[in-house]
Amino acid sequence: MKRWAMMLATGVAAATLVTGCSSTIGNKGGETTCKEFTAADEKTQNETITKMLTDQGKNEPSNLELSATRAAVSGYCQTLGTPDTKISQAPHP
Repeated sequence: MKRWAMMLATGVAAATLVTGCSSTIGNKGGETTCKEFTAADEKTQNETITKMLTDQGKNEPSNLELSATRAAVSGYCQTLGTPDTKISQAPHP
């Protein structure tokens, strides 16, 4: 039992380090603004889109869905969206 608890604690600590430091915008998912989204690197954008989609009740998105949604959000933010528009407002697949 102690071994199991130690493995679980180690896994939680590792997950915290990975998720806690991987995003410069603090992954807010769909609450992320266009300004924050467009300033982020591709990895952070993908993490943000993934969180937005899973928060909307979808399963972990496929690479195709992730790429299509990121392109839709980027296009929306660069044309119709304002810097303060939430990315969840962008029409996406």
